[in-house]
Amino acid sequence: MAPHPSTSNGNQAPAMVALSHQTMAKFKPAKIFKSAVESQPPPTPGSQPQRPTNPTVRSITGISFDDRGDQLITAGEDETFRLYSCKMGKPLKSLYSKKYGVDLPRFTHKNTAIIHASTKEDDTIRYHSLHDNKYLQYFRGHKGKVISLEMSPIDDGFMSGSMDKTVRLWDLRTPTCRGLLTLPSFPITAYDSTGMVFAVAVNHYSRILLYDLANFDKAPFVTITLEDPTLSFISYPPRPIYMTSMSFSCDGKYLLVGCSGNAHYILDAFDGALVAKLEGHVGLERMSMSVPQTIEPTKGISGEEVSWTPDSKYVVGGSLDGRVFIWDIQSHASRNETQRSKTPNVIQPMTVLDGHPGPSRCVKFNPRFAMMCTAGTELAFWLPDPSGDAEEIAKDLLKKRPVL
Repeated sequence: MAPHPSTSNGNQAPAMVALSHQTMAKFKPAKIFKSAVESQPPPTPGSQPQRPTNPTVRSITGISFDDRGDQLITAGEDETFRLYSCKMGKPLKSLYSKKYGVDLPRFTHKNTAIIHASTKEDDTIRYHSLHDNKYLQYFRGHKGKVISLEMSPIDDGFMSGSMDKTVRLWDLRTPTCRGLLTLPSFPITAYDSTGMVFAVAVNHYSRILLYDLANFDKAPFVTITLEDPTLSFISYPPRPIYMTSMSFSCDGKYLLVGCSGNAHYILDAFDGALVAKLEGHVGLERMSMSVPQTIEPTKGISGEEVSWTPDSKYVVGGSLDGRVFIWDIQSHASRNETQRSKTPNVIQPMTVLDGHPGPSRCVKFNPRFAMMCTAGTELAFWLPDPSGDAEEIAKDLLKKRPVL
């Protein structure tokens, strides 16, 4: 598994453990943190609980690895973010944001600092030092909750999408927004692996817009309409697709579109063709009963439950029933253009792993090690179990994977 296509000096990065069907099927929880998020205390007599259903259960809503894969940060509904060592498999520190709340934690290119969105007080994005627990900068401008936040893969730029129907481009070195896009609906954002192109998904119109970062103020150079013809076979009118996340594969060929329903999609990153549909899991969506055929996922319920492995060969994802799914993406590459233009290649999971007792809300693969992290009401570190494998494979895994 190559950690990145290249190193900072442009040379090819050294190969690590190569992920295979056999290795992916052997993943098991190596460490489980059952107290990774604090339970909500019961309401005091005479007061109203904050949540009408199961008020004592809280969940992790976001996770992020640093660039080297050495550390993991989590954000939870307990208004706490926690730092973990991936190599030692233990918590390092817990930090609190009781005044502003914390969501969408993202490491900068330094493992001592993160940016994160707020859940209370205002919609400011905050730049936080993990070293001394201080805020380094505030990024103000959004007038609605930030629902998408991504660091540039190449520099100190980052991008945010908000329920105020805008996308803002920022730089860590200045608090002033350096770019603004106004959209017709709530936007979801993603950078490609080069950092020179970014995508914006607009749900109300089922559109994905690709922009050149250097010319973001001009029209998108590609407009993709996400249409799944197989949905008309299930119901009429076809149920809407609600996009909750996007991520480009590390090789730059494909765009993974995470959705709140029972399917995710793989698009060609160059022409926008729908090339694969991932099924088998139970979507984390919440249906709105007030407006027919409208999906309104609760923020934090869906959005981080699906992601790529660094070699771009597999997609890992969570499910409402807590299980963890692994899809093999290599199988759709052999389809010709005629086949791809008709219907997407439906891919069932290659492997299904027993996961959490509640929904698996966050699933991400370590960018450098053969390690996966999943989160819900608890946090789990997963490693491939070498038992039953060939002796050489076992030795290779034990040498190169993080030791917990």
